[in-house]
Amino acid sequence: MKSPNSISVLGIDLGGTKVAAGKIIHGVLQKQMEMKINASSEDYMDTVLLISELIGSLRDESTEGIGIGVPGLVDREKGVVFDVLNIPSWKEVPLKTLLENKFNIPVTINNDSNCFALGEYQYGTYAGTNDFVGITIGTGMGSGIIKNGAIMPDAHCCSGEFGTMPYLDGIYENYSSGMFFLREFNLNGEEVAIAADRGESWAIEAYEQFGIHLGNAIKTIKMAVDPALIVIGGSVAKASYLFEESMWKSVTDFAFPSALEGFMVKFTQTPNIAILGAAALCITPSTH
Repeated sequence: MKSPNSISVLGIDLGGTKVAAGKIIHGVLQKQMEMKINASSEDYMDTVLLISELIGSLRDESTEGIGIGVPGLVDREKGVVFDVLNIPSWKEVPLKTLLENKFNIPVTINNDSNCFALGEYQYGTYAGTNDFVGITIGTGMGSGIIKNGAIMPDAHCCSGEFGTMPYLDGIYENYSSGMFFLREFNLNGEEVAIAADRGESWAIEAYEQFGIHLGNAIKTIKMAVDPALIVIGGSVAKASYLFEESMWKSVTDFAFPSALEGFMVKFTQTPNIAILGAAALCITPSTH
């Protein structure tokens, strides 16, 4: 394995509304670009062509690899994307083959939540922590599991999809992400946070309830994987000061209190972590 600070790679983050890409040289994001995508297009090649355009603009003779994070299920060995959230046309897309044939550069693909966790491992606040779970909380909820310094191997990139596990009348994502505020108030997390900062009691209470739900999700993760550390990022995590207390009250109501000794939940806002994490796919062990 090469050092993350010794090679030149590209990182690409495919989202539901845009695709962002960056060139990372010596462990530093040197250049960044993004393009809006037409998620309603019936031809997945429309988005593939945009990705190709970004790669063409960023690559040079020093580029040794391309890492891509996608919000969906992936066959990592073959580089086939089975599904992408919010882009209906993406079904069994042979993305690795398409891009390697075009650019003759090795391409590695993984779930975007795994990329978040890997980015935190390589470049984040807790870089070098070999065993932890990374959680992204934005419009939805995603998770990536780092074990022994690598993404935990699985069959289809869904081992960290705790947000889709059953909870109350739905799934955890409905209560532990921005979906909670959208469903309850038809507002996003930032809008509710602004109201809470103004002292509006309904918004303060909403974030307290959110913290309880998130705490329950964390307990489920603790029971399933037993990490010593959980790192939380994403847009909703910016308001952690509004829900951290209620979250911890929920977490500490745990069936096995001794298992919480030394357990930490930390919040991070590492800039451009999605792109950095995708790039890190090129420089981590083969278990990615």
